[in-house]
Amino acid sequence: MRCLRQLFLVSLGVTAWALHESDVGVVDWNTKLIGVPLQGSPHTAPVFHGDYVLTATSNNVLAALNATDGSIVWRSIYDAEDPIMAFAHHDNSVSSLSGPGGSTLRTYDLETGHLILEKQLHSPVDGRLHEPQNLGISLLRSTDPSLNSTAYFALTNADSVTHLDENGDILWTWKSPDRGSLVLYSHIIVDPSTVYVVGFAKSFASYTLHVTTLSVTTGELIASVNIPANIKDERTKFVAVSSQTGPTTAACVNWLEGDILKAAVLTPDLKGQIMALPGAKYDRISDFGLSANGQFLAIKEGGVAHVMHFDAQASSLGPIWEFADAAPSQTQSDSHFVGSLSRDGQPRVARVYWSNTHNKAVHQTLAIHLSEGKASSSGFVFPFQTLDHGVIGHVAFDGSSTGETHETTRMLLTTTTGSIQLWQHDKMQWVREEALASIQVAEFIELPEKKVVMSHAAVDEEGYFERLQRQLSDAKNLPQYLANFARRFATGSYATVTTSAASSSDEDTLTRDAFGFRQIIVAATSYGKIFGIDSSNGRVLWSRVLGLGWAAKVGGTIIPTKIFVTRTVSDSEGPQVVLVTQRRADNSLVDTVLFHVNALTGDDVREEHQSIPRAALQGLDAVMGPLVDVFMLPNENRTIVMLDEYLQARIYPDTPSAQAELESFVPSLHLALRADVPGQRQILGHQLALNFELSQFYVAYPTWILALPPKEDIHAIIPNTRDPVASIGKVLGNRMTLYKYLNPHLTLVLTSFLPSSTCGIYVLDVVKGSVIYHASVPAAGGVCDTKATLTENWLVYHYFDDEFFGTGQSKGYRVVSVEFYEGDGPDDKTKSSELSSYSNKTLHISAYEQSFIMPHGITAISPTSTKFGVSTKDIIVANRKNSIQSIPRRLLNPRRPKHKPTSEEQEEMLVQYDAVLPDDARLVLSHNYEVANVRRIVTSPSLLESTSLVFVYGLDLFFTRIAPSGTFDVLSENFNKAQLVLTVAGLGIAIMVTKPMVRRKRLRERWYQ
Repeated sequence: MRCLRQLFLVSLGVTAWALHESDVGVVDWNTKLIGVPLQGSPHTAPVFHGDYVLTATSNNVLAALNATDGSIVWRSIYDAEDPIMAFAHHDNSVSSLSGPGGSTLRTYDLETGHLILEKQLHSPVDGRLHEPQNLGISLLRSTDPSLNSTAYFALTNADSVTHLDENGDILWTWKSPDRGSLVLYSHIIVDPSTVYVVGFAKSFASYTLHVTTLSVTTGELIASVNIPANIKDERTKFVAVSSQTGPTTAACVNWLEGDILKAAVLTPDLKGQIMALPGAKYDRISDFGLSANGQFLAIKEGGVAHVMHFDAQASSLGPIWEFADAAPSQTQSDSHFVGSLSRDGQPRVARVYWSNTHNKAVHQTLAIHLSEGKASSSGFVFPFQTLDHGVIGHVAFDGSSTGETHETTRMLLTTTTGSIQLWQHDKMQWVREEALASIQVAEFIELPEKKVVMSHAAVDEEGYFERLQRQLSDAKNLPQYLANFARRFATGSYATVTTSAASSSDEDTLTRDAFGFRQIIVAATSYGKIFGIDSSNGRVLWSRVLGLGWAAKVGGTIIPTKIFVTRTVSDSEGPQVVLVTQRRADNSLVDTVLFHVNALTGDDVREEHQSIPRAALQGLDAVMGPLVDVFMLPNENRTIVMLDEYLQARIYPDTPSAQAELESFVPSLHLALRADVPGQRQILGHQLALNFELSQFYVAYPTWILALPPKEDIHAIIPNTRDPVASIGKVLGNRMTLYKYLNPHLTLVLTSFLPSSTCGIYVLDVVKGSVIYHASVPAAGGVCDTKATLTENWLVYHYFDDEFFGTGQSKGYRVVSVEFYEGDGPDDKTKSSELSSYSNKTLHISAYEQSFIMPHGITAISPTSTKFGVSTKDIIVANRKNSIQSIPRRLLNPRRPKHKPTSEEQEEMLVQYDAVLPDDARLVLSHNYEVANVRRIVTSPSLLESTSLVFVYGLDLFFTRIAPSGTFDVLSENFNKAQLVLTVAGLGIAIMVTKPMVRRKRLRERWYQ
């Protein structure tokens, strides 16, 4: 019976909207991303492996890309509490260490990404935290020729070495006696008989090197010694290299003492001697990818770079090549050095830098011939677009692609704006904008009509002959229009809601489709770049780099905070957006910077004459300091109000008209801000007032205080979504009416109270601080991960209930639906939308609440949005199954009866309450798309009242459209227009035939009368 009831409930939900197979890829699209590669460590940075590019990313993804076209071959998404620390590749597999201290080992098939092996090396609770987090974590794959098998050597927690066979069975484990208290191991080198574990030991003023040797077969300790050294910085002045000569492997440790380069050749008994390189003074040394081949980089103070080589046979160390002009200057940027092996196993070194002289990037290749004892260098320039993609941040080099010429030379660039580019010689083969996996804010922008875009700008100023000429020019399309009209009229081939909204013409003109499904999504990322995305197909229309302003000299980052649509297609200026950001300079200063952008082109609205080529967007330094709050006034000019750290109200644009409009809105502005008082958290209500003795700006002053319990932290303050309201009440089956509580000053507050392991949900009236609704729910595992949304009079929140009280109770995900109505019951009307918040009637409300069991956890939640608010609001959620699901409001109605519905309840379309929400594939909007790690869902109305647009972003991007109440405002696709035309034509002909007959009949009747 329960299954039949759930099937009936789902049928009620999907009658409004169900995705057909033919609609996939037409009404929606999905962009799979991997995130920006982790560049800070060679253990996670991108590398070439055959025709694959392997990388770990900032979104905690291990991925393999096709080096030919840039497509994702496979990706493995790790949990947030299981960060990727290192990966290594070997033949046809890829292995990784992840988790605190490198607690878990996994191995994947290179071609398919299938998980071959998973082994926990230690409990994540026992993981040690270091800075950087992957310090003391290394993974080495070694092949035993005698056994024809592969072994794993894993360095974890900076104090443990584990040897595993290819099946993941642990052969032995060695742990440092001091467990990392004095010695932190960071490098591991393996030869057929010995394992060398190299690290640094702490001393009073500096670091010394410490080396331990272990037996490969048993893991027994052979030797452990301190190497006398005086290392000031353990992370940049210490390199361990190895060199293979036949079946044996020789290891060497190199470090800087002051400006002297020293080295120690390692033997199993650790009885070697220290040697110094005389006559040369170096500033730093680094590993550029050829440490396993005996090469590393040593750079002098003046910028001269030496490629150093360790000769295992002679046990000697020396430079084999000098890059004399590697220092950054006014003519060139700092250089990126990266090493790789050619097809015949010879080392190749690539140097990439930006040349201001050529206004291009330069690639220089060093071919080293160790057997001949010589090297040669050659290079080329390539047109890297630094104005569009920022600065080159990392270079991966495919040494196997090098030849006698540079035509096949391949390199992978990762830029500071999150772009991944593969270049073959001087041609870019593909680009991936992986910064889109880190979108912070996004908004829909409506496109103008085609006739508006194509109209002439100076119609009002043209004379008679100019107007005549224009009209004659426009008339040339009349025959084509008439032919198309006749074809559409005869065949009924009009646009439908299931047709693609993408432009079918070859023109680049940005115009909307018939129903307004095609819009621009303006999105800003955490990597200092803003994008304009076509909602019809997901294509990037334009992108701009966000300039740092004065912080470019010292370095910094741009963090998007909010984005506001300040002009629409109805305004003469065209669609415009203002992006509010926080600029964090490397010297610790924080400023508020605004970027005013044309939404159609990405041009700077504040710049009168656009430069060609376009430089980075330069924002307006609006506030010298951080922001407390920012919002937009609902006036004609759409003025943006910013509260600085002193609660002064700054406005943009700062014009007399905007000042006057702010003054008119001040009496109706009420703000809820958080305040951190020692030992207690508070929510303070504020209003704006002008006091010239304190400031020339309006200043927010407190009007009320809501004191929370001690140690209850405020997670978020979410204002009520102010969508149009089409109905102020709900008519019941007995013809009485429940009037919605439509207080425009409601705000949702989410808190956490760790002492009692609870999460708080508050609904406040921000005018006087009244608590309209409050609930406490369990904090699973001591973490509050509550997701909530408030729209009109409807509150929906989600949490995980880990409490178990016995029979009839269970752990699981819960969704609570709450509806607020005026008065004590039906027909009790208080006109809450017009009522003063100081009236006692504002608390005269009724709340209907019901809890449901959700099959899966969710990561984001949002209601649908339509133009006039007539359509039913559904809830769109992103669940932890990496899919997007719609929950019809009818299923979340808190008034669903727990008994068989009466006739009056059936009139209201109420269905019997079922605690479990159905998990039906027909409610899944993303069908078989994987939409991972969703952070936010953005909805927007279209021109059709029935249809809402949905944009989802997180690791992936997804777009679709949904009609919660069905497409009631358009004819269905199977409507038979031809039959209608023939019926009307037949009736017309019948009238024409029968009209004379009726006239003659009436005439005869008159004669006989």
